[in-house]
Amino acid sequence: MPFYQFFNGEIVPLDQPVFQTNDLGILRGYGLFDYFRTYNGVPFRWNDYWQRFENSARLLKLPLPVNQAEAEKILADLHAMSGEADVAFRFVLTGGYAPDSVHVVQPNLLIRTEALPQDNPAGRLKGIKVLPYEYVRDLPEIKTTNYVHMVLMADELKRQNAADLLFHKDGEVSELTRSNLFAFHGDKLITSDRNILNGITRRVVIGLAKADFDVEIRPITYKEVITADEVFTTSTTKWVMPVVQIGEQPVGNGAAGKRTLQLQHQFEELVARWGK
Repeated sequence: MPFYQFFNGEIVPLDQPVFQTNDLGILRGYGLFDYFRTYNGVPFRWNDYWQRFENSARLLKLPLPVNQAEAEKILADLHAMSGEADVAFRFVLTGGYAPDSVHVVQPNLLIRTEALPQDNPAGRLKGIKVLPYEYVRDLPEIKTTNYVHMVLMADELKRQNAADLLFHKDGEVSELTRSNLFAFHGDKLITSDRNILNGITRRVVIGLAKADFDVEIRPITYKEVITADEVFTTSTTKWVMPVVQIGEQPVGNGAAGKRTLQLQHQFEELVARWGK
């Protein structure tokens, strides 16, 4: 069955155009989004994702046209219409149509149903390479639609067989383009609390890790990352993904570490039970 999308009160086929060309998201890049998925037919950490979306909208001064209960009903309808056991959802909120190309009048809300992201079992087992990139995202608490640096570097990432960019500046690491970063020094696990998007998968993994490891949530230096025993990244699509190479430098012994794989296994067990 085809996927559908909700746009400003109507549900239409996913391939139907919805935005007009004077939307502030197109003219000024003024918009935000969020992305999550279901496991066993149940949205994962729905309350957390909604709160983050709501917070992003507040920080961009965009009033939400629906509340959480209304959004939940829309998700249920879109999921049922997809005919799929599990789906991904993408929320997009833009500045809407602006007669003067500047001022927000009424935001546009789009909720897309999408096929699940393609798993990367090889990456989870063997790890990925990332490229260091000197940059800190503007308004990092907000999941804005601005991914210009990732797109700009897409060809270089492909050329170097790298999966993502590692953002750092002034000797401090923040995050990857679409995911959070963790580093193990022995049984001490460090993840940044500054210049990052507060990832929901990150939050879950921190909770899992506290049972077995000393977790430090604080600024983390580039030196701490490149000298770590293990490094991994977390997101909705990556789950717990080992990072085994940063530029030309291997992380630890260049293989996925046992502590990372332990957390990966725990996260996989958690989502397998989700909603049951």
